[in-house]
Amino acid sequence: MHKTLKIGQIVPSSNLTMEREIPAMLRARETLYPERFSFHSSRMRMKKVTKEELAAMDRDSDRCALELSDAAVDVMGYACLVAIMSMGRGYHRESQTRLHQVTVDNGHPAPVVSSAGALVDGLHLMGAKRVSIVTPYMRPLTDMVADYITAEGIEVSDSIALEIPDNLEVAAQDPMNLTEIYKSADLRNIDALVLSACVQMPSLAAIQKVEDECGIPVVSAAVATTHQMLTKLNLKPHVPGCGALLSGKYV
Repeated sequence: MHKTLKIGQIVPSSNLTMEREIPAMLRARETLYPERFSFHSSRMRMKKVTKEELAAMDRDSDRCALELSDAAVDVMGYACLVAIMSMGRGYHRESQTRLHQVTVDNGHPAPVVSSAGALVDGLHLMGAKRVSIVTPYMRPLTDMVADYITAEGIEVSDSIALEIPDNLEVAAQDPMNLTEIYKSADLRNIDALVLSACVQMPSLAAIQKVEDECGIPVVSAAVATTHQMLTKLNLKPHVPGCGALLSGKYV
């Protein structure tokens, strides 16, 4: 009998989607593989997606890592892409290293992934050199996300900003709206489409449909985070119906 692997998530206090989409993907994986998962979260305070609130929230992440480490989770995910990216280029490396050290110092070392780092790493793994992205953010934050991705060596051909400032309103979006929204993005000569470059904007239900329709690999920050969590757990990163990255092809 396999032990139950404990998935830890550091989430913004107003985030709902990562605690829905990550478990949904891993529960789907349970239908094919023997591993079982349980899900545990610690929250950082954040209501409005502004640079000031994001910086204050990020300072809370060490406490969250410590709390999850008390539960001896097997892997930990920092589930806010824009909080990391707003702290400056390449910050996901610094954050992951620091939070991992928190778990080491607490006697329960656990690998730490971030949605920001996972998205960049996932795109590199897929060989994506040019992408278009969809975000719920205001235009300045969307441009900042595009700049962060560009600084990691991936050209952002086009970016859609839905300009929804309230984080709960972002979570309330119908993911199937993305099956129409994506059509307004420039899809010419891109290697991948990031259907949600935000872990709060639901997209899971639309990813495979959009990928099948447009013929371009489609990914989201949540899908990339799940891929990296499974990789850190030394498990096959395969979840059917979640787009190219989790097809099992990218190990």
